Amino acid sequence: MVEPGAARTCHRPREPERAGPPRAAMNFLRGVMGGPSAGAQPSGAETKYRLEVGFQAMEHLINVLQTDRSDSEIIGYTLDTLFNIVSNDLEEEEQDDLEEENSQKQVDDLGRQFTEIFIKQQENVTLLLTFLEEFDFQVRWPGVKLLTSLLKQQGPQVQQIILVSPMGVSRLMDLLADSREVIRNDGVLLLQQLTKSNAAIQKIVAFENAFERLLDIVTDEGNSDGGIVVEDCLLLLQNLLKNNNSNQNFFKEGSYIQRMKPWFEVGDDNSGWSAQKVTNLHLMLQLVRVLVSPTNPPGATSSCQKTMFHCGLLQQLCTILMATGVPADILTETINTVSEVIRGCQINQDYFASVNAPSNPPRSAIVVLLMSMVNERQPFVLRCAVLYCFQCFLYKNQKGQGEIVSTLLPSTIDATGNSVSAGQLLCGGLFSTDSLSNWCAAVALAHALQDNATLKEQLLRVQLATSIGNPPVSLLQQCTNILSQGDKIDRRGSKVQTRVGLLMLLCTWLSDCPIAVTHFLHNSANIPFLTGQIAENLGEEEQLVQGLCALLLGICIYYNDNSLENCRKEKLKQLIEKRIGKENFIEKLGFISKHELYSRAAQKPQPSFSSPDHMMFDHEFTKLVKELEGIITKAIYKSSEEDKQEEEVKKTLEQHDNIVTHYKKVIREQDQQLEELKQKVNTLKSQNEQLQTAVTQQMSQIQQHKDQYNLLKVQLGKDNQHHTSHSDTLQMNGIQPEEISKLQQEIEELKNKHEVLQGQLREKDSVIENMKSLQSETGTNEQSSQITAGLEHGNELHRELEALRIQIQSQSLDISKLQSEKQELLQQMNTASVPALGDSSAVIAAKNSELEGRLLQEIKELKNDVKALSEEKALLKQHLDSVNSTVAVLQNEKSKLQQEVAESKKEQDDLLVLLADQDQKILALKNKLKELGEPVR
Repeated sequence: MVEPGAARTCHRPREPERAGPPRAAMNFLRGVMGGPSAGAQPSGAETKYRLEVGFQAMEHLINVLQTDRSDSEIIGYTLDTLFNIVSNDLEEEEQDDLEEENSQKQVDDLGRQFTEIFIKQQENVTLLLTFLEEFDFQVRWPGVKLLTSLLKQQGPQVQQIILVSPMGVSRLMDLLADSREVIRNDGVLLLQQLTKSNAAIQKIVAFENAFERLLDIVTDEGNSDGGIVVEDCLLLLQNLLKNNNSNQNFFKEGSYIQRMKPWFEVGDDNSGWSAQKVTNLHLMLQLVRVLVSPTNPPGATSSCQKTMFHCGLLQQLCTILMATGVPADILTETINTVSEVIRGCQINQDYFASVNAPSNPPRSAIVVLLMSMVNERQPFVLRCAVLYCFQCFLYKNQKGQGEIVSTLLPSTIDATGNSVSAGQLLCGGLFSTDSLSNWCAAVALAHALQDNATLKEQLLRVQLATSIGNPPVSLLQQCTNILSQGDKIDRRGSKVQTRVGLLMLLCTWLSDCPIAVTHFLHNSANIPFLTGQIAENLGEEEQLVQGLCALLLGICIYYNDNSLENCRKEKLKQLIEKRIGKENFIEKLGFISKHELYSRAAQKPQPSFSSPDHMMFDHEFTKLVKELEGIITKAIYKSSEEDKQEEEVKKTLEQHDNIVTHYKKVIREQDQQLEELKQKVNTLKSQNEQLQTAVTQQMSQIQQHKDQYNLLKVQLGKDNQHHTSHSDTLQMNGIQPEEISKLQQEIEELKNKHEVLQGQLREKDSVIENMKSLQSETGTNEQSSQITAGLEHGNELHRELEALRIQIQSQSLDISKLQSEKQELLQQMNTASVPALGDSSAVIAAKNSELEGRLLQEIKELKNDVKALSEEKALLKQHLDSVNSTVAVLQNEKSKLQQEVAESKKEQDDLLVLLADQDQKILALKNKLKELGEPVR
């Protein structure tokens, strides 16, 4: 990879000579520069007088910058001269061939001394910043180079001067917008030096829209296919984002992560990548890792991980992971990048589990990667990357852990043998003759069991067929068998590495799992083996194995449930005191945390080793050692009486936990029942609303009939007036008595129906009043409110029926009035004499006929209206019955709910009393533990 700032500056093109008399100062500068034009670089054959010119002319050159600011040409020469005095770049190129370290050190010191002279007066740097605002090429470009060199020599001091200078950083940001590429590119190099290890300047640069400008440059230059300018931009982006949480959040919130996706688009043919493309893509992957590094705040990392999934960036990285022809170092870095993108993020881990390699038949990406991890022919760094990826996939992922362990269980193994599973690959690596494969497989399997007691128990069911004709043995037994054989097996690589890996697996498996401890102790050869290993005086290399054996034995003591009489806690501690000695045991246990490789592994999650022999410890295992070391030390020195007391406390706490768990279950069931009842109430409420809608529709129809009836009454009133005005002149003998009697009969029937309806209404009124009184006696819980709503709805319906009853009474009065009028007309017919007027009989007959027809038509319409009203009353009665039925159902539900609430309240009161008693017991037990010197959480 090309170092930042090396071999990137382009020679400034020759500017046209200005007209005017030559100046002595200009000739002097040209002599110093070694060439006739501003910006020309001296060749290796030219003689230089850097030291002499620097010490004698530095003050004069600065004076020229202050006094001749209007002359851009001489300012350009002056800046170029100062750059050649301060910069070590040209001297470094010559020293590469001479290979003289002492001389190189002198050159570095010389540039640093000249820089100190220049920046001693802070106004010199401020003056230089003003020249960078000039658009003139021959002033701006040498100014950029000079400031870059000053930052290289005395970075922190120059950074501080620029930081306190008004608008200092903003002036430099304008360089990225310069249309001349040479200034823009050198501006990127300047900002690289400016932003090194200075969080304040990094924030200012970020908020000056640096991300947008740099990403635009990367896109314009062709992304990963671009040249060295893309590399410079990526290095600057790393400076701005690495270890700067504020800028990382700003980058994410600005939707810049989405713009990274096109960087990783690769084709089918990935052969023939240029060295620059490999460098660019490598930096791009590192930039992704900066955003999701495990050292970042968890919330910020999680947010970036989810964004990378939703924008498709993770999918793009997995495509590279499964592509063919990708260079090995890019593939390795891609695996590391995918590892940190999915680490601890469930949605990303689930997606990664679904990725398949483009093979026939398709294979899971996890299986393909594990094949590389246990293949000793693969590069070491690639195998480490695959292990890290597998660890990140399982980190805080109980679902993924279960999927891996399930591939080892008897019920899920593919009997046909057509496909290989992750579990089979791990077992194959665990028992191969390559020590590195043993270690990687052991650590990977340990991560599948991390913080998961259920899977630790399930893994005890795994049976292995060791050879034909022999019965299968458990996986736990096979691990102890290989561990006990030690140096007897011929392995490639470090033999200590295999035993360390197996011991780490066993310690992880047995910790916090008493059942696994019992299985381990069932093998009578295991404890003698461990004590024998610990008691021996072995070399420094074997001390690590001794320490891990001591840790495993301590786990067997601390997590022992005393179910085996011959391997109870007290007997194991007596064995240690007799064969090893407590102090010697604790000393051997301390070998682990004092080991140099332990300290390296504890620093970061990614396994990073200079050679395979250094792969001894896993990062997660170092956390387990730190947690168990003190606990085991205390357990070794405890007396039998203290152990008994501790066991009693544990049993009491377990009983309390069981009681609490039981009542939690009861409460969950009650919550579920209440939820079901709420759903029923919601259903009844919905039905009530439907009935209310139906009643509203009926009211609308009744109103329509009411309007029609009023219209008919008006028409009848007009006709009655007409009949009265002609009563003296017309003969009513055209109306038949049969019609009148039939009308009277129908009116009587209507009256009877009306009385029946009134009776029914009185009955309903009494029922509603009873329900009201019942409702007033009940509580105000959510179910009673629903019943009250039903009662209120019944009241509304009652009021509507009352209004209808009044309306019918009014109609009855009108009908009675009409009946009396007809009776009067009948009497007039019986007693009337011949007409007083002399109209002809033909005219009278015509009028009588017309009047008779109209009256018959009106009577017919009245009959129809009366019939329609009868039908409406019948429908209304049906709806009223339905409402009464609903109210009855609601009343029953209310009674049941009241009973259930009372029972639930009683159970909760009992629970509170019981929990209070248990809390008192726990407090007493904790005080007792404190008296015994036990730590209490």
